[in-house]
Amino acid sequence: MQKGKIGVTSENIFPIIKKFLYSDHEIFLREIVSNAVDATQKMAAVAASGEYKGELGDTTVRVKLDKGKKTITVSDHGIGMTSEEIEKYINQIAFSSAGDFLEKYKDNIDAIIGHFGLGFYSSFMVSEKVEIVTKSYKEGAKAVKWSCDGSPEFTMDETEKEDFGTDIILYIDEENKDFLEESKITQLLNKYCKFLPVPIGFGKEQEWKEDKMVDTGKDKIINNTKPAWTRKPVDLKDEDYRDFYHELYPVYEEPLFYIHLNVDYPFNLTGILYFPKIKNNIEIQKNKIQLYCNQVFVTDSVEGIVPEFLTLLHGVIDSPDIPLNVSRSYLQSDSNVKKISSHITKKVADRLFDIFKENRKEFEEKWDSLKLFIEYGMLTDEKFYDRAKGFVLLKNTEGKYFTLEEYETLIKENQTDKNKSLVYLYTTNREAQFTYIEAAKNKGYDVLVMDGQFDVHWVNHLEQKFEHSRFVRVDADVINKLIPKDEEAVVELTSDERNELIHVFKAVTPTESHFLVEFENLGEDSKPMVITQSEFMRRMKDMGGMSGMNFYGELPDSYNLVVNTSHPLVKKVLAQEQKKLGNDIKSIREAKLPLNDEKTLLEKEKSGKKDDEVPQATKDKLEELNKQLTDLSNQENQKLEAFGKESKLAKQLVDLALLANNMLKGEDLNRFVTRSIELIK
Repeated sequence: MQKGKIGVTSENIFPIIKKFLYSDHEIFLREIVSNAVDATQKMAAVAASGEYKGELGDTTVRVKLDKGKKTITVSDHGIGMTSEEIEKYINQIAFSSAGDFLEKYKDNIDAIIGHFGLGFYSSFMVSEKVEIVTKSYKEGAKAVKWSCDGSPEFTMDETEKEDFGTDIILYIDEENKDFLEESKITQLLNKYCKFLPVPIGFGKEQEWKEDKMVDTGKDKIINNTKPAWTRKPVDLKDEDYRDFYHELYPVYEEPLFYIHLNVDYPFNLTGILYFPKIKNNIEIQKNKIQLYCNQVFVTDSVEGIVPEFLTLLHGVIDSPDIPLNVSRSYLQSDSNVKKISSHITKKVADRLFDIFKENRKEFEEKWDSLKLFIEYGMLTDEKFYDRAKGFVLLKNTEGKYFTLEEYETLIKENQTDKNKSLVYLYTTNREAQFTYIEAAKNKGYDVLVMDGQFDVHWVNHLEQKFEHSRFVRVDADVINKLIPKDEEAVVELTSDERNELIHVFKAVTPTESHFLVEFENLGEDSKPMVITQSEFMRRMKDMGGMSGMNFYGELPDSYNLVVNTSHPLVKKVLAQEQKKLGNDIKSIREAKLPLNDEKTLLEKEKSGKKDDEVPQATKDKLEELNKQLTDLSNQENQKLEAFGKESKLAKQLVDLALLANNMLKGEDLNRFVTRSIELIK
């Protein structure tokens, strides 16, 4: 028997492996099984070259669990190892100094996993002892047993083994005994080894016999050795792509489209990406792309490895140029990964453009689900924006689809304002904003539908890209001002009449929101009132709510109550108010006249003087006059507000505007209905 120490210069190599090198203990099974597959493939290559003349036999890699002995055994029928090869590949860990290594990488230990051939040693993360029983395929080779208890000491001796290949026996420690559960091993094999290119057997197939399930003696193979992405696209049908999608995601609906990646220069890359069907905008699930290295699972956390918008896609990417055992931070900075990421973006854009050109009707039918991916990509990736602007679509309220260029041509003549800016009108809710949409259509304007999750940001992005263009929600202003032309109707109200109507109507607006009363001459045939919301404020609130930086979101909703001064009912409210309050308001204003005159004289006297040069008596008198004027103004406003609250017509007109804007609900709606019946009688 040979005894010795593993070739490292420090005895702390195993604590390094156990506590620092691998952040996720469960990958030990991936490493051991992957090594077994590698050995099996090498044996096949040796046989193919003619170096080995015998039969390969059963090449299945088998994983066995023995809860009684607390062992996991991984067995292969691969090339095996001689004692010299164990000495070279197992006993000499590729570190010049473990102590220097630990010091150098103590802050980013994950970044070097896989660079030093440590796959086998991951087994010590979960084992109190590991044994290797191996026999080389080479003629005359002796079987060897190697054993190590997690310290640098090992033993190695000749043993008996019938056939070539390797058994790795892991004696699981107490801390990791959950790995002795069959369900746990099944879960790990499905996660990491589901598509390895050599059959992996775990347990036996079962069948129903004599009222119970019994083993058949046939290995239960857990993996698909030839997944769709490893086959040539010419050999696959649409049905094969759909079947593979459901192999990856059994509970998901049919995908919209798929893209088969197959590149061998300047790097190796294969894979299949799917555009999943998203039922609603909330149902966005990232990290459904699985990253593989030679069919070995690496990660499904691909943000930073592929462009952000592609994390919305589903599927598989496989590249031997992506290191297997490294952290995401390393992957994100790796030059090969960046090239791969850029190439995938190009392939996705090319595929979408081909679908658009070949079958625009199908592309349009699937657009409502596709737009989420494409808009997200154009928002976050400039190169993708440049490629996608030829096939990204805009949808209008008629359900028609247009490219950016087509839509600009459609609206250019009618929707250019007096400042030569092209105005894109849009709605975020066709039902809630129906009256505004109809008003725009009656003007001959076209209205886009922008009701997607990213559309607030999308609108901002397009405004930055388009020259002399802006996007305006259809309820952001009265129809005459949405796209200002040269003509503008005159509002025939005095400043006193404006003030009177402001307080009358504001008295009956909802208190939970802020309403600014404005006046427009919209014509006798238009509605008496319209509620609008500033495009800027609404957009800031929407974006703040999405980003979490919700400064605007904490402010109360602010609306404009636009009063149509030429409507007979508005004129009627003004006439009723003046009839009832005319004398009172006149008396208050007459009382204010001498006070204002005196105030004007005192302010002239004060003008041009420093504060300490103004007599105190003058200051006191001005303060008294301001208080008297404020009190009189408050009296006037209180009388106007009291009239507004008592006026069924004023309240009815405001409620009609609220109702048209989907803002009248609950008790207020019930009162409106009751009042409507009374007014009709």
